[in-house]
Amino acid sequence: MKADFKHLAVEIVNGVAVLSMNNPPVNQLSGHFVMELVEAVESGFGDPEIKALVVTGTAKNFMAGADLTEIYTITDKELLLPGVLAMSGFLNRIETGPKPVIAAINGNALGGGLEVAMACHYRVAVKGVRLGQPEVKLGLIPGAGGTQRLPRLIGLQNALEMMLKGDSIDSELALSRHLVDETVDAAMLADCARAAASRFISGELCLESSRTRNRNGNLPTPAGLKTVTDGAKFLVASKAGGYPAPLKVIEAVEKGLSLDIESDIRREADLFCDCLVSDVARNLIGIFLNTRAAGRLPRISGLTPLPIKKVAMLGGGAMGSGIVHVLLKNGFETLLWDIDREAVEKGVKAVRKTFDYAISRKKMSVADLDWLMETKFKAFVSLEEVREADLVIEAVLENMSIKQDIWKKIEGLCGPQTIFATNTSALPITEMASVLKEPGRMIGLHFFNPPPRMQLLEIICAAKTSDLTLATSVAFARQISKVPVVVNDAPGFYVSRQLGALFGGSVYLVADGVDPDRIERAVKSFGMPMGPAELADLTGIDINYRVNKTFEQRLGPRYAVHPLTEKIYRTGCYGRKTGAGYMDYSGPKPVVNQKVLDCIKEYLAENNVSEKKVSDSEIVDAMLALAINEAALMIEEGVCDRPWDMDLAMIYGAGFPPCRGGILRYADKWGAANVYEQLVQLEKRYGMRFQPAPLLNDMARSGKTFYPV
Repeated sequence: MKADFKHLAVEIVNGVAVLSMNNPPVNQLSGHFVMELVEAVESGFGDPEIKALVVTGTAKNFMAGADLTEIYTITDKELLLPGVLAMSGFLNRIETGPKPVIAAINGNALGGGLEVAMACHYRVAVKGVRLGQPEVKLGLIPGAGGTQRLPRLIGLQNALEMMLKGDSIDSELALSRHLVDETVDAAMLADCARAAASRFISGELCLESSRTRNRNGNLPTPAGLKTVTDGAKFLVASKAGGYPAPLKVIEAVEKGLSLDIESDIRREADLFCDCLVSDVARNLIGIFLNTRAAGRLPRISGLTPLPIKKVAMLGGGAMGSGIVHVLLKNGFETLLWDIDREAVEKGVKAVRKTFDYAISRKKMSVADLDWLMETKFKAFVSLEEVREADLVIEAVLENMSIKQDIWKKIEGLCGPQTIFATNTSALPITEMASVLKEPGRMIGLHFFNPPPRMQLLEIICAAKTSDLTLATSVAFARQISKVPVVVNDAPGFYVSRQLGALFGGSVYLVADGVDPDRIERAVKSFGMPMGPAELADLTGIDINYRVNKTFEQRLGPRYAVHPLTEKIYRTGCYGRKTGAGYMDYSGPKPVVNQKVLDCIKEYLAENNVSEKKVSDSEIVDAMLALAINEAALMIEEGVCDRPWDMDLAMIYGAGFPPCRGGILRYADKWGAANVYEQLVQLEKRYGMRFQPAPLLNDMARSGKTFYPV
């Protein structure tokens, strides 16, 4: 058997060839690697000295799925399908081959990796590794036999649950469902896999009955298949929104699971290609790839980040306690400071409360939390305690003089390598850093509420933030499992200003006679988690008003607060915290707040505005046009110049629907000329807030796009 491979190590012992795959970083099925794997398997099948093969991986992964960078740019289904069929044909060859193939699952087996394992004749998995078919999360379905083999191994109900949710299961659950045949400790994996091979060689295990295609005992009757798939379609229809992949999964099993598995797999490949060339899949794959690359900036390329082991948190309020949760969960030694003993005790209670959900879901015990708080956490009232911190994060009152006073004290205590980070969501960081002797060590780390759940970390560079400070902050974001998006210091930074534009457009529509409830429904139908009124009630109408006034003062006349916004603010109804905002929360269920509704009616009457009937698309187009324009303005101003990062920020920080790809990806699909024309019309109706940015004017004339074509 050939043993000279670049990404495969071959070891032959007693007629068993062990193929150890090593295609960093995750053993993904890239073209060159698959060619080697095909050659190695065929070589083993053709060598009379080889009686069985074992396939295993390296490090934390058995095998991942396809190399998305290779297939992402293919938009022609006819060019895509032959390669997909070739891969499924290779797995059919493993399954129907003349010799047993054992999958020694050393690490995670996801997507195409699990499909390879299911084509093998026996599966041994290390305890605790994850197995799954996550393709639906990228707008895809399994494309190399997964929809046909998984139900044969674990039953249709369990298979549909895995494929429709895209969630992985651990090897112990996989064993109970017969997805794997054995689970072992990592040290025993190789021996156990060889032992299984020997059992095939001796005849103790039957190769023919071990082929997954022959395991039809778990398949339902035709009537049972219809019942299950009809039920799945009903559930998916109410949740799928703009995501077609779940319905394609159901179609693959509904029309498949026959005795002619190869025809069913060919149909699956065709459905996979339909998904892959769709806008939804391209958007989701783009988000996945951009997320993986987030924070990789030329400015910090090659820099070694400073090590962060101990982090001090200043302020134990809602945001501070949530950040402490994130720090503790990710293994950092964590210090919590607050102004006095009462505030510290309140902060400690708040930190413990952030773990209630994990405890209720039995993901950790009270004893686990007690151990974490005793060994990794310390709270205090003396700033002296922060002296040994590698990173200090501040989330105290949004008052510049208070923050600057604290930072001057901190600088006198900490060593020269300590990074200083503020969680401010509004104050200028450059001004805040101006009181420091070394302003280059300060940066903005803007967490989003609640920090344990929100994936975005907006990293804001002040005018003098050093490259090393930035590199360390990006690395820290990765350590705490956040998506780092780097922007420059400016009013509202990126997300707050962009969200203010997206939802801020609604007041112009309401003032033009559009029903506020209609706007809420249109925005949610588009895919946003909540509408502008609901979000305003949640965050606080008064807070939004002050942010808008700040934009007006610092960004100029374009951002003048709308008269209707002023009028609603003066009602004193500020949202949930006051019991009423756009909605009244005093009863068992929220209802329209008559006081705000009367305020709107009064404004319309004063301005002789009658009710205006518009479509959902007109509402969404107006709001998105303003958001796209705001992004163009921020690119011009140097807030951020990477459209993919700007889109990630809105997806992970504001819930912009991933299937749409992001605001600027959506803009490219809409076309700059169309966006520009929409803004021209809106400016005529609503004024200079909608005046097109010069960048958009240029793009409309030249045909340029935000993303590289």
